[in-house]
Amino acid sequence: MVKFEECLERLEKIVSGTGKKGEVPLEKSLTLFEEGMQLSATCRKQLEEAEGKVEILFKTERKSCKLKPFRTPGREGICAK
Repeated sequence: MVKFEECLERLEKIVSGTGKKGEVPLEKSLTLFEEGMQLSATCRKQLEEAEGKVEILFKTERKSCKLKPFRTPGREGICAK
């Protein structure tokens, strides 16, 4: 499995490299878009797995506390601002 940090770094390079209008040919842009979507899905899956582990650890440590899912505003997607 690819490390989260490596996926995120590659995704950031793709986004910064394709943001300039007309500098990347259409075919290359589509290839990079596809790679970016795959990287985004991988990052999202790893974050969800980590979130689940944190919730389990929290629940184990604080059995008397009511567990609430961890949510960060704007976390709906990697492109959300």
